Amino acid sequence: MHGPDPATPYPMAGFPRTVFLKNVVTRSNIEVGDFSYYDDPNGAERFEDNNVLYHFDFLGDRLLIGNFAAIAEGATFVMNGANHTMSGFSTFPFNIFGNGWENGFDAKTYLEHGRGDTMVGNDVWIGREAQVMPGVTIGDGAVIGSRAVVASDIPPYAVAVGNPARVLRVRFDPEVVETLLGIAWWNWPVEKISRNLEAIRGADLQALRTAC
Repeated sequence: MHGPDPATPYPMAGFPRTVFLKNVVTRSNIEVGDFSYYDDPNGAERFEDNNVLYHFDFLGDRLLIGNFAAIAEGATFVMNGANHTMSGFSTFPFNIFGNGWENGFDAKTYLEHGRGDTMVGNDVWIGREAQVMPGVTIGDGAVIGSRAVVASDIPPYAVAVGNPARVLRVRFDPEVVETLLGIAWWNWPVEKISRNLEAIRGADLQALRTAC
């Protein structure tokens, strides 16, 4: 056997609070890799509605989540639709209320303040109730602490905590990080991952190099 079927929504029998996100996401502007999961006793399958906020098609921004990401209960992703324009004297969104207030509004002002796609790398662990802000990139292997507010990019294999999130430490030496990014075990065929689980779980870098 080579682990759970990545195409199953509920990979743990009798434990419906955990879902493989790829199989429950329906929006074309959200992409999730294999084995990335979300855990929530209050309906994990509603992730795209409850946890991806202010995500509007007309803005064009995407949420991209890699393989083997672990996302804890209550973590949210605030997308570019949450932004208010700041080019005038007021930040109030008059246009959304209609009744004449939409007249003369140029939707391009929203796009001008957009911060692009939000990207979560492979093998990332996002703690409970963390909040990821628009346009942020979280590197492969990073860990985001519980209730952290991630407003800027987090490098690979960094541990980030707090509000705003700051890098507390990097999990491995730079040379090890560079090697791990080159190996990119999360892109291996699942059979190869299964054969090398001992090295992955045991931080045996030489064995991973040999497996390549």
